Amino acid sequence: MTRRTVRIAMNGVTGRMGYRQHLVRSILSLREQGGLDLGDGTTLWPEPVLVGRREHALRAMADLYGLEHISTDLDAVLADPTVEIYFDAQVTAAREESVRKAIAAGKHIYCEKPTATSLDGALELARLATAAGVKHGVVQDKLFLPGLLKLKRLIDGGFFGQILSIRGEFGYWVFEGDWQSAQRPSWNYRSQDGGGIVVDMFPHWEYVLHELFGRVRTVQALTATHLPRRWDEQGKPYDATADDAAYGIFELDSGAIAQINSSWTVRVNRDELVEFQVDGTHGSAVAGLRNCRVQHRSATPKPVWNPDLPVTEPFRDQWQEVPDNAEFTNGFKSQWELFLRHVVLDEPWQWDLLAGARGVQLAELGLRSSAGGRRFDVPELSL
Repeated sequence: MTRRTVRIAMNGVTGRMGYRQHLVRSILSLREQGGLDLGDGTTLWPEPVLVGRREHALRAMADLYGLEHISTDLDAVLADPTVEIYFDAQVTAAREESVRKAIAAGKHIYCEKPTATSLDGALELARLATAAGVKHGVVQDKLFLPGLLKLKRLIDGGFFGQILSIRGEFGYWVFEGDWQSAQRPSWNYRSQDGGGIVVDMFPHWEYVLHELFGRVRTVQALTATHLPRRWDEQGKPYDATADDAAYGIFELDSGAIAQINSSWTVRVNRDELVEFQVDGTHGSAVAGLRNCRVQHRSATPKPVWNPDLPVTEPFRDQWQEVPDNAEFTNGFKSQWELFLRHVVLDEPWQWDLLAGARGVQLAELGLRSSAGGRRFDVPELSL
C-alpha cells in the first residue's frame, strides 16, 4: 500500500478536550493502528503539528508521544504549504480569529463547537470557507456515541411509530473548587470569557435533535447561575457570571416536543451522565452514552395511580436492552476518519460550518429567551 501523509495543525491540544479526545484518542489512535485505510490501496497517515502558546507544554507532549513538530507561531504554521488541515480546540473566544486566518491561508477547517461567540461570526466563517473553496467541518461527536447510534437504528427501523416527545437529562455536580477541585476549567463559569452551559451544550442539542428527529422550530429556555461563587485553578475565589444550568423546551418541525435539562449543579441519579427518553405511538426508548433500552407498546404495562400503596411493579425491569450488533469506536475518532476521507477522497460530508452556525444560533436564541421570558422562532439558516 502507498502512504499519503496529511499534516494537521492542531491548535488547543493542551486543553482537556483537545488533548484527550482529539490528539490521543483520535489522531494518535489512528497512527497506532497504522493509519487510515482508504480502501483504494492507500493508507492515510495523519501528521500532527502541535500549536499553542505554552512551548514547554507542547514540547512535553511531543516528547511523550514521539512527535516532531510543535510551534507557538500560528501564522508561521499556516504559511507552511505542507500543512493541509487546521484544527481548532481553543477556548471559544479565540477560535473565530484563528479559523479566519486558516481560511485565508487556504487550509481545510475542522474545529470544535461553538464555532464563534455570535451567530453573525459563525455565519461569516461558513461564508468565508465556502467562498475560499476549502473543506470545512465541525465536531458533532454525540452523533457517534454507541447509545445514540442505537437510537438512530431504532428510528430508521420505524420502531417508534410517530415520535411524540424527547426528554433529555444532562449534567453532574461540578465542585466549586474550594474544598474539592473543580472538574471543569474556571473560564466555563465566566460569561466574559465565553463560558456558560447554554453556549456549551445547546449547540450539541441542536445537532442531536436536527439529525435524529428534525429541525428545531422554536425554543424557550430558562437559565440560572445556581452557584454564584467558585474557586479557580489557583484556589482564588471568583464571581461565576455565566449560567450553570439551563432548562429548555424545543418544538420540532415534525411536531415532536423536546425538553432538555442541562446542569453542572445536579447530582446524578440515572444510569449515565446524559440520557434521552424518546416516546412514540409504537414504543419508547432511553438512550445514554453507550446503552439503549426499549419498551414496545405490546409490552407496555398498565400502571394505575394509587399513592396509598407502595410501588408494585419493577418499572426498570420492564425494559429490554438494545444489542450492540456492531463494534463501536471512539466517537471523536469516528468523525475524524470521516472528515479525513472527505478531505482526501471528497466523500460526502454534512457537518460543516453552516451546521455549526445552527448550534450558535440556538444558543443565542436560548439566552435571549431566558432574558426576555418568551419563546422564539428559529429561522432556517442559509449562506
